[in-house]
Amino acid sequence: MRRVVILGSTGSIGTSALDVIRRLGGSFSVCGLTANRNVKLLHQQAEEFRPQVVAIGDPALADRIQIDGTRVVAGPQGLEEVAALPEADIVLNALVGASGLTPTMHAIQAGKRVALANKESLVMGGELVMGMIAETGGELIPVDSEHSAIFQCLQNQDRRGVKRLILTASGGPFLRLSPGELASVSPRQALAHPTWEMGQKVSIDSATMMNKGLEVIEAHWLFGIPISQIEVLIHEQSIVHSLVEFSDNSILAQLSLPDMRLPIQYALTYPQREQSAQVALDLAQVGALTFQRPDRDKFPCFQLAYDAAESGGTMPAVLNAANEEAVPAFLNGEIRFTDIPTVIRETMGRHRLVAHPDMAGILAADGWARETARAQLCRIAQCRKDSRQ
Repeated sequence: MRRVVILGSTGSIGTSALDVIRRLGGSFSVCGLTANRNVKLLHQQAEEFRPQVVAIGDPALADRIQIDGTRVVAGPQGLEEVAALPEADIVLNALVGASGLTPTMHAIQAGKRVALANKESLVMGGELVMGMIAETGGELIPVDSEHSAIFQCLQNQDRRGVKRLILTASGGPFLRLSPGELASVSPRQALAHPTWEMGQKVSIDSATMMNKGLEVIEAHWLFGIPISQIEVLIHEQSIVHSLVEFSDNSILAQLSLPDMRLPIQYALTYPQREQSAQVALDLAQVGALTFQRPDRDKFPCFQLAYDAAESGGTMPAVLNAANEEAVPAFLNGEIRFTDIPTVIRETMGRHRLVAHPDMAGILAADGWARETARAQLCRIAQCRKDSRQ
């Protein structure tokens, strides 16, 4: 019996993880759950799985969870407590955004297997996270479908023989729109992902291709491969989840139907493979598998992520923070879709880089970038308001 904590249990990854645990029967138990504000769903999950502790981000909501045998904690400290819960064997970090970094570090320090679906942990603090893994002998298993695919392809392989990592991308909802058409797209259009069902933030990041850029940075830290050896191909069918090319020019790939429950299950059961209830892949029914290179001019967020990765230091944290401020502004109708990369680029251009930051330095860069991005967003929103008058 392996005991699991799920950070962000009410989101799409968290609910899928609970579905996997439900299907695996008695092999796993849930000892901790966390959510930000979705107290209704968190309460329902806690009633079903009876964890010993749950954490809610908003302390004002804590008294709405009352379940015999389940302790309730709240706020950032409550989240960190659950992340390092002594009884847990596996901590699945399904938090969205920068808030996932500190819990990842706490879980690693506590010696847990971390099943990582929070890419921002490595985007912001890759050097710190991987340094802590090396120091503690901890275990980090990727959950993102692309990184899970690479992880599987690298099993029993000599990393020195890796020539390229090739991450695949669906292309999002705007693959066939012209750059000019992107200026007028609506949040509703941007949220209509053609393949995956995801939360709003990740859906918009997919539409801008920022998500794929963040995944390139994540892959660099996870697998120790230089950014220059990590490429992306558009693969609309979302069947090939990623590929690894070796020095002899052979390529290994991992294929399956697009369903996040598969990489989640693999992260939980690794190194074993268990039977899955998901539909098996029928290649004859799929037919053609197509690939093309992404248009970096059309999707500037993708290039900005590469630029931040090459700069290193605090720049990826600045990239991420500016993006996290710009995306809600677009969803709220305050800026256009094409303003998102503008805000990120200008914020990055004003940043004074710190090459090897500690945690305080990363958090300081994150805070500075948010303040700088918000000032730009206010100016853009005011300009739009003035132009309509």
